[in-house]
Amino acid sequence: MKTPRFTPLVVDLPATVPFVGPEAHMRANGRPFKARIGANESGFGPSPRAIEAICKTAPDAWMYGDSECFDLRNALAAHHGVTPAHIIIGEGIDGLLGLLVRMIVAPGDPVVTSDGAYPTFNYHVAGFGGVLHKVPYRDDHEDPGALLACAEDVGAKLLYFCNPDNPMGTWHSARIVERMVRAVPEGTFMVLDEAYIDAAPPGTAPQIDPDNPRVIRMRTFSKLYGLAGMRVGYAIAAPQVIAMFDRVRNHFGMGRVAQAAALAALQDQAWLRQVQQDVAEARKTLGRIAADNGLYMLPSATSFVALDTGRDGTFARRLVNALMARDVFVRMPFVAPQDRCIRVSTAPDAVLNVFADALPNALAEIEKSSHAR
Repeated sequence: MKTPRFTPLVVDLPATVPFVGPEAHMRANGRPFKARIGANESGFGPSPRAIEAICKTAPDAWMYGDSECFDLRNALAAHHGVTPAHIIIGEGIDGLLGLLVRMIVAPGDPVVTSDGAYPTFNYHVAGFGGVLHKVPYRDDHEDPGALLACAEDVGAKLLYFCNPDNPMGTWHSARIVERMVRAVPEGTFMVLDEAYIDAAPPGTAPQIDPDNPRVIRMRTFSKLYGLAGMRVGYAIAAPQVIAMFDRVRNHFGMGRVAQAAALAALQDQAWLRQVQQDVAEARKTLGRIAADNGLYMLPSATSFVALDTGRDGTFARRLVNALMARDVFVRMPFVAPQDRCIRVSTAPDAVLNVFADALPNALAEIEKSSHAR
């Protein structure tokens, strides 16, 4: 036997990953980025209290983390006004999405999402043999009505909806999301990805009965809390839903240091409020940079912005590559017409200044090469 006997499902999957990480790009380029603003990490960093907790807990890293995440789970429950039985903690939203798909999607089961929405969810669905049904964006927003109609038509097991949205940064009001939750078809389970809710304006976070068995809300410490490297996410759902995670999760998947860092970050809401202000100011700065270069910034409720190039996906891809060549890491949506944009994370002024210097030169290079053809 030359190789293990892989399942036909795995053998038939494409040899791709949802994202190429910045480190892989740096290895390919042979040098570090001057502006790392493509992965929606928080350049404003974590709370000093979280850093202190990391340092304090580091000598205990020889021990596995608490398999029940007891302290963090109870703190999150108190923070959200629910019981610990409503909370599950996992290796980022990505890890929790993988567990949820494993729990619900069997080979051939229909799943609904938006065409061009967060691709890691699609990656998990494909990995467990689900059949994806994709709904186009409408005016650069995910389309709640069309998503619900599609879920009804195909008998979807899962319906994925991200609010605020990645990769466009657009959002729907709490009222719209609440109506969507009430309208979820019988037999469909709704995944509400709220990774960027901490950056959203008031009136975006919906009021949802935590005992509603048809929806799960997912949150993360990877964005405004500044702990992407710790991989801590959590979900809020009815206890009977949360209990099912215990049947499939890696019970020691959450490290001791990561749990301590997330707990300290949660307890420092003053730091979170400061980062929220910093993100809001950085969005304004990016809007000015875009306007100075003939681009348009879409309104954003996230820690990143989508900059409309006014062209098409081919042009946007050339711009991403030209910025990469100048050691500025950005990304772009994958699906037309949203792929006319580039996506840029908020960051401190010093980093955005690098972007501001590189952008006009990258655009000029593209313009010059276009005339030379």
